[in-house]
Amino acid sequence: MSNVISKDVSCPKCNHKSGAHLYISINATNDPQFREDLLSGGLLKFQCPSCGYEAQYMYPLLYNDMKRRFMVYLIPQIDRFQLEDRSLEDDYRNLKGIKKRITPDFNSMKEKIFIFESGLDDMAVELTKYAISEMVAKKQNLGRVSEGYLTMYSRETNTIGFTYFIGENNEPFVQSARLEIYRKSMKIVNAICSNDKKLSGFIKIDREWAENTLFRYKRVKNEA
Repeated sequence: MSNVISKDVSCPKCNHKSGAHLYISINATNDPQFREDLLSGGLLKFQCPSCGYEAQYMYPLLYNDMKRRFMVYLIPQIDRFQLEDRSLEDDYRNLKGIKKRITPDFNSMKEKIFIFESGLDDMAVELTKYAISEMVAKKQNLGRVSEGYLTMYSRETNTIGFTYFIGENNEPFVQSARLEIYRKSMKIVNAICSNDKKLSGFIKIDREWAENTLFRYKRVKNEA
C-alpha cells in the first residue's frame, strides 16, 4: 500500500502555511493512479493557496512496482553509490530478485521507471546513453554532454532514443540510434557487471557509474 503523511508547509515566496499530503511511498501495483499522478508531476506539485506560487516538492520518496519487481528511491541530491536502509530491507525481506535503485532527482526517477517498465536493463541503458552522448558532443562541437534521459524505445523500429540538454540554455536535443548499440552495451554488462548486480540495498546507476564501468572494461580488454 502507498504511504502518505499530512504536514504543514510554508510557501517559499510568501511564507503562507498550508496543509499538504506528502507521499512517502507509492505502490504502483496496488495504486496505479498514483503512478499516473507521479509521472505527470501532479503528485509532487506545490501550489500556494495564498499567492499561487508553484513549485515541485523534493523529499525522499520510494516507488515500488511489485508486478515488474523493481523499486526506485528518490533521495534529493544523494551522492552515494550504495544505500542500505535497514527498515526498508526488513519491510521487504521476503522479496527476492528486486532491482533497487536510488536517484538524486525527479527526472532520473522517471527515467528509471520508464526503463524498467520497458523491460530494459538500466546498466546497459546508461552505457548506451553515455556512448551516444559522446556522439552528440562531437556533432555539436561540445566538450561534454552530461544531462540526458531515455525518452524513446521501440523494438518494432529497432531504435532507442535519448533527449539531451545542451548548451548554455540547456536546449533539448533528441538523438536516436539502432538497438545494436544497446545490445553491445548489454554484452559489456554481462561481461563485467555481475558483482554490481549482486550488491545489496539500493544502488545508483548513472553517468559516473557508466564512465567507471567503461574504464574497467577497457582495462580488462587490454589485459586479455
